[in-house]
Amino acid sequence: MDAKEVRITCPCCQAKLDVDVRTEKVVRWREERSGEVPGEKSEPQDFDALARRVTDRSGSVLGKFDDNLERVKRRGKDLDDLFRRANEKLKEDDEEE
Repeated sequence: MDAKEVRITCPCCQAKLDVDVRTEKVVRWREERSGEVPGEKSEPQDFDALARRVTDRSGSVLGKFDDNLERVKRRGKDLDDLFRRANEKLKEDDEEE
């Protein structure tokens, strides 16, 4: 490491960053590979617990996908209703004039 560089540890992922003092840019970084997910406890876990976590996560992803798919399907109807109401308002405004 150069005298014009500073080594910083990322508070989220614990990666080591070498930052150039003059340009304030990251020159090098080294990722800590401990198998941990940032923000989670660093306890050792067994394979079954990890498999359950992946299964739960995929279930929630599918649920979110289904919710968004329904929202997109409703969006067309919502836009049609909005257009119809705007058209009615326009006709009312024309009749008032």
